[in-house]
Amino acid sequence: MTCKSFCRVTIEQRLVIMTVSLNGMTLPSWASHLQHKLAPPPLLLVQAYVNTLDLDLRTDMLAHADEAQAWLADAGLRDLGQPDLAADLELARAFRESLRAMIARNTGGPPLTEVGLRPLEHVTSAATPRLEVTADCQVELECSEDAQRLADGLAGLLLTIRDAQADDSWDRLKLCGNPDCLWVFYDRSHSRQGAWCDMASCGNRLKNRSLRARRAQAG
Repeated sequence: MTCKSFCRVTIEQRLVIMTVSLNGMTLPSWASHLQHKLAPPPLLLVQAYVNTLDLDLRTDMLAHADEAQAWLADAGLRDLGQPDLAADLELARAFRESLRAMIARNTGGPPLTEVGLRPLEHVTSAATPRLEVTADCQVELECSEDAQRLADGLAGLLLTIRDAQADDSWDRLKLCGNPDCLWVFYDRSHSRQGAWCDMASCGNRLKNRSLRARRAQAG
């Protein structure tokens, strides 16, 4: 894990191990709602962020102020003491859907609309990234060191995506092919053709639905 994709102040917090996933991978507390097909760190935080909305269970970890504020702080994206919580949560939810649309592009989704781009542009204009040259002569782009504002925390997610695009891991982050699910999963298959977050549930459910539709049409 490198500093260039994360604001420095949050790194130790993100490494605190709180839970264990079903496949044995140790997870930080902010990723405790993930269970399988996990992205590698630091892309794991992008996956966990978008999956704070569970369409299948109809739950939203960013819907209610107390829960949302606690999760964002736990993930190192926003300091608990920052003002304007209502406005920040509105941005956080809109930004989440913009990231979902970006991930959808990995499986042939449409380009982002003006509405989808707007939260991203808000973050990039409000954040305060800076260039830094390390002792071993690496030029890195980082967020503000205090990382207390939401815009800086969300900009850190964009930097993580930039790095994932550069190392060819970004296109493995996908949305489940079930339109009622759209859960973000990491496709580790050799062919990179994975389509379901869980074949036993979402995959079979959608295949059965398609089969019933074809039979009804034939009838």
